[in-house]
Amino acid sequence: MCSGKLPPLKKFTLHPGEGRRFALAIFAGLLLAAAFPKPGVKALAWLAPGLLLAAALGAGGGAAFRLGYAAGLAHCLASLHWLLFIPVSFAPIAGWLALSAFLALYPAVWVWLCWKIYPARIEPGPGSLASLEDFLAAGWWSRLAWMLACAALWVTWEMIQARLFSGFPWNFLGASQYQMLPLIQIVSVTGVYGVSFLVCWFSLALWCAVAVILREPEKRTRQLAELAVPLLVVAGVIQFGIRRVSQTTPDAARPALKLALVQPSIPQTWIWDPNESSRRFQQLIELSRDALTNRPDLLVWPEAAVPNMVRFDEETYVAVTNLARTHQSWLVLGSDDAAVRDTEDGQRETNYFNSSFLVRPDGELAATYRKRRLVIFGEYVPLLRWLPFLKWFTPIQGGFTAGERPVTFELGGLQVKCSTLICFEDVFPHTVREHVEEDTDFLLNLTNDGWFGESAAQWQHLANAAFRAVENGLPLVRCANNGVTCWVDAQGRVSEAGFPGSGDVYGAGFKLARVPLLAGEPRPPTFYRRHGDRFGWACVAVAALAVLRLALRRSNLPNTKAEP
Repeated sequence: MCSGKLPPLKKFTLHPGEGRRFALAIFAGLLLAAAFPKPGVKALAWLAPGLLLAAALGAGGGAAFRLGYAAGLAHCLASLHWLLFIPVSFAPIAGWLALSAFLALYPAVWVWLCWKIYPARIEPGPGSLASLEDFLAAGWWSRLAWMLACAALWVTWEMIQARLFSGFPWNFLGASQYQMLPLIQIVSVTGVYGVSFLVCWFSLALWCAVAVILREPEKRTRQLAELAVPLLVVAGVIQFGIRRVSQTTPDAARPALKLALVQPSIPQTWIWDPNESSRRFQQLIELSRDALTNRPDLLVWPEAAVPNMVRFDEETYVAVTNLARTHQSWLVLGSDDAAVRDTEDGQRETNYFNSSFLVRPDGELAATYRKRRLVIFGEYVPLLRWLPFLKWFTPIQGGFTAGERPVTFELGGLQVKCSTLICFEDVFPHTVREHVEEDTDFLLNLTNDGWFGESAAQWQHLANAAFRAVENGLPLVRCANNGVTCWVDAQGRVSEAGFPGSGDVYGAGFKLARVPLLAGEPRPPTFYRRHGDRFGWACVAVAALAVLRLALRRSNLPNTKAEP
């Protein structure tokens, strides 16, 4: 029977020392955010995971979850602040808060699980030294196994984040190291997850070494033992990377394709304004004519550069095809597309696609690729039929339909093949490898990061995308609306990121790039290109075994009072 009275709400209070824990956890989250562009202090990524677990040392299960959530929220709010640059009201703030609140669940679960699977039981204690004593009581071998399991749990978190709810593989821990060429060559085997694993493992080992120093400052050998194994592994990975880079055929020795990459820097408000269509298209044509005076083999326009559907708007179609025909140049461009299909109930409906087109030098459309990975709330609204109010949380008026398959663009007379990716498709490791064939010369990404003004979004996009080149052993060419237009070679080197004589990557202009070709000598496929995320799935299996072992251990314990 209902008494008619609600139980009193439990007041949330911080236990002694818990305020310091939260401050340390938030600090760890901010350190991790600072490891990504911008500012991009990559060394901070090697500190943050260990510092985050240190903040939760000796805390109960609920407290560990809250500490991880606080750190994750601080990290996401800081690193994804560029969402606030979208030039509409309310929706950017709601999206920034909602996405950050959701993503913060991953580190919260990670911190909670890491301490749950620790081999020695750690109870909340009044002092840090007592907790450190409990921590070190587990023994070196047990701590080593624990650190490896924690690193596997971190990779598991990233594997899930890359796939759940259409996926958001952005700012993975390993992506912070995109400029460390010898280190990141391991992704040709493991994918970006291998670098995340190494950075997390080393960070935890560093924390263990600090714990030994605080508790047993005189035992230098034991301090070094905590770092010995991860240091040897990192050294081996770097040696592998140096050898791989040095054994690669220099790009200068290969025939190259000359590309002109046009960056029109169109404000997003112009793209949404039909009255600006003529002006922005004319600006694009003028930049292209200047670029074509350099006689490139291929002219590239970014996503959303063409204001009207090139296949259905006659004026746009004539302008585009005449440009290619007059200058006898291949052209790749981004434009919307549409197709009519019959529905199951006998009706006809029009589907719209975010697409890229290949135009031959004779002005004919040679191939079309339709984007497969759509941006949630940017290109489609989920569950709109059942939850129509969701449309008020996004600036888009309609929605796109996802494409069905990768498409190779073949530049016939040049004997060149490239595979096109649109927008943030180049941050999905498992998707990009599906676009690569044995004779693919390079990957080509068309993107519009103008949604986010002049912010860190452009640099973070580049940092995440650069790993696709190393994973697949192919160059990646990026043509963006307002930066970062550039190309990344098969070892991850970024070229042509800035305009000559200027540090501004966001302005309007064009860039010339010479991208090496296969020339009948296919590169040996990387392990990752052939086998995909075997390392990532192995980490998922290790994490699952650790959680299963925890469940079995708890089932064998006598009933105790739940943890706070």
